[in-house]
Order: sequence, then C-alpha cells, then structure tokens
Amino acid sequence: MANRKAEELRALSDADLQKELDEAHRELFNLRFRHATRQLENDRLIPEVRKKIARIRTIQTERRLAAAQERGS
Repeated sequence: MANRKAEELRALSDADLQKELDEAHRELFNLRFRHATRQLENDRLIPEVRKKIARIRTIQTERRLAAAQERGS
C-alpha cells in the first residue's frame, strides 16, 4: 500500500483520484477477508486504509463544492 498524504492526493487528476479510491476499496476488502480468515498479521492496516478512503472522499467533496461554487458565482 502506497500511503499518500493529502497534498500528494490533491495533485492527482479526478480520474487518478477515482482510481486510487477504487484500489483502496479493493485493498480494504482484501484486508477484511484476510482478517476474517486470521491471515492478517497487522490489524492496524485496516484503519489506515479506511483513513485513506476518507481522505480521498474529502478531497473529492472539496473539488465538487469548489466547482459548484464557481458555477454559482
């Protein structure tokens, strides 16, 4: 998992950001599956991926709100 900071994520295009979100969701699914089958050694990976998903969604929301505000002006 390449853990990216918010600044690095903000530099991505909308399509790349969506791709990162899709990958994070897949990773979270795999981690949960491994956790359920007791194959996951580091339980802290699950909250880290959840934070990454939240970070990406926050950036997407910021962009949507900024675009809506520009159209409204």
